[in-house]
Amino acid sequence: MSNNAKVVLGDKEYFKGIPKIEFEGKQSKNLMAFKWYDEHKLVAGKTMKEHFRFAIAYWHSFCGTGGDPFGPGTKNFPWTTTADPYQNATDKMDAAFEFITKIGAPFYCFHDFDLIEEGGNLIESKKRLDFITDYALEKQKASGVKLLWGTANLFSNPRYMNGAGTNPDFEVVAYAGAQVRNALDATIKLGGENYVFWGGREGYMSLLNTDMKRELDNFAQFLHLAKDYARAQGFKGNFFIEPKPAEPSKHQYDFDAATVIGFLNKYDLADDFKLNLEVNHATLAGHTFTHELQVAVDNNMLGSIDANRGDYQNGWDTDQFPNNVNELVEALLVLLPAKGFLGGGVNFDAKTRRNSTDLEDLFYAHIGGMDAFAKALLVANDILENSPYLSLREKRYNSFDAGKGKDFTEGKLSLQDLSEFAAQHGEPKQRSAQQELFENIINQYL
Repeated sequence: MSNNAKVVLGDKEYFKGIPKIEFEGKQSKNLMAFKWYDEHKLVAGKTMKEHFRFAIAYWHSFCGTGGDPFGPGTKNFPWTTTADPYQNATDKMDAAFEFITKIGAPFYCFHDFDLIEEGGNLIESKKRLDFITDYALEKQKASGVKLLWGTANLFSNPRYMNGAGTNPDFEVVAYAGAQVRNALDATIKLGGENYVFWGGREGYMSLLNTDMKRELDNFAQFLHLAKDYARAQGFKGNFFIEPKPAEPSKHQYDFDAATVIGFLNKYDLADDFKLNLEVNHATLAGHTFTHELQVAVDNNMLGSIDANRGDYQNGWDTDQFPNNVNELVEALLVLLPAKGFLGGGVNFDAKTRRNSTDLEDLFYAHIGGMDAFAKALLVANDILENSPYLSLREKRYNSFDAGKGKDFTEGKLSLQDLSEFAAQHGEPKQRSAQQELFENIINQYL
């Protein structure tokens, strides 16, 4: 069964010999085929394509050459071979849309200067963005691929070494505002469904030289200005904030989901902003990804996710492709009852390993990630529909469903009432949480 996106090739085919990736089922031995991801398969009333809204990250897949803190890049991309930024940008976009349409993803995501190299000043940068977004429009129309979200890179340039919207220097804040305006214009022009803020350096390295309250107040004002501008231009999508606790800053103000939600509520931004949650950022914050999802869902704030994973033996943001089906099942047990995302989807903010240097590796990585999500979706849906998982969890709280417990949840009891109830009933009976049983249910359905 063919997927829908039309393969788009430029003047040159970069991924030669690789056809459009098709679903062939779990019995297939074809390494360049989906075993579980059938975009047309209905699960819980929606197709897999509708559940996931998979997006390809422009920065990792087409810009990241494998450099890390201990060495330079190892990947020699055939679409970055000239000194001309315009030619490089169009070559890279040709390669990107060839890949996106061959893998069958319906969306992509970008930072502004992933698309084209930043110019020497704002005027030149705007000119370059106008050029490459004109070209992107042609690619989108030819392929049917859409933009899930855009964003501005407000962390790489040295001018942002002390932050962007939280910078103690107003000139830097103003420059960041101009860059965000250009990125918003590009996102709106391309029909982007959402816009993301990731505060890579919106934080501090030392509190000794930091007025935290002032920086947070300024950042909230910065976000209001960006939101008001976009709305005035007709943008109707969501704005997302992506939590991360640290790295590159010692402490980032968007530490985790709960922190960001508190910030958005305090500064009257919650109606327009939702969360874009990343797996590896959750673990760096000392949480499970499931925890972050649940916090966002419970607050009606789950906008989108960045799919990846960390390394259990490595304490930094490794951005590996997701492949742990058990962990994804737990995540989907939160996502499925929540009925999905508020505007977003599943963006593969993941990169092939530094020593995975063949162009084919990019396909293997995404095939594996998409299949892992698809298999986890089937398992999670099976658990929700056919196992005692939900009823067992509800049973833990059944003392609040009737009698005094229900009166408590409805606000009908006083502290004196609690005291009298406790005195009358004495020491509570011990009730097992049965954690092992819940864990066994997942393994039973895997």
